[in-house]
Formats: sequence, C-alpha cells, structure tokens
Amino acid sequence: MKLNSLEDTFNLSKKIGKLLSNGDVIFLYGEIGVGKTTFVRGLINNFEDQKGMNESQILSPTFNIVFDYAIKELKIMHYDLYRLKNSKDINELGIFAEIENCITLIEWPELIEKKPNNRIELFFSYLEENLDKRKLEIKGQGKWSNYDFEKI
Repeated sequence: MKLNSLEDTFNLSKKIGKLLSNGDVIFLYGEIGVGKTTFVRGLINNFEDQKGMNESQILSPTFNIVFDYAIKELKIMHYDLYRLKNSKDINELGIFAEIENCITLIEWPELIEKKPNNRIELFFSYLEENLDKRKLEIKGQGKWSNYDFEKI
C-alpha cells in the first residue's frame, strides 16, 4: 500500500490500533526517516485521545532503547534497537518477559533471534519516484497470518 502523507500514516496507525490488545507485537522495519516512529506516534497518540488524555510527545527511543507509555489500563512498550549490535544485548533487555501485559512496538527488530509467533510486521520503504511518499508492506504471523491488512 502507499502512504502519500503523514495523515495517511496516522490514519493507518489508528486503524491498526483498533485491532490491538495486550500481548500484541508490532515489528517496524525500514531505513532511518522512513516513518517508523511517525507510525508509533500516531498509534500512541490515538490511544491517548480515545482515553481523554493529553497527547505525549513521542520520540524515537534510539538512545534510551525503550520508552513505556501508561495509557489508563493500557501499557505500551516502544523499543528502538538501532544501536544494539548483537542478539545477546537484545536478550538482556527481556523484551518479551511480560509480553502479555502490554502492546510491544519494536523498531529495528532484525537482530531478534527468537521472535514471538503472533506479530504484525510493517515494512516501510521510500517510493523511488517520490521520496516524500512511502510504500508499506504488512505481514502477519501467527494469529495475524490470515488477516487481510489490505482491507483496513
């Protein structure tokens, strides 16, 4: 699918957010600046809006590695694994230790060796003919494997 604007990215994040609940995991792939954190911002801010909360300033946790957001009874863990160099560093984070108690969003998940079975994978890329627009491929694994993401 094509994302022609920030608004398209935010609208998609809102639609995917309606599908999510505790235990769900989203992997976000793509180059720097392609829209991974923008998607996360839209997703988290939409949950906050739904709960009548002020919108948080959502930044990429590149240097912190993880930010967590408490949105009333919902907890979202947002990881950015860009700076990590090997799977041992990732394993020490314990990303999936309490997976059932939150929604987990992971940018740069390439080094994760033992991936959770039930996950949504978002592959962002630039459109060659227009670098202001994005191409997004969505793949579901486990319980998401038969979900038709083209319909959202």
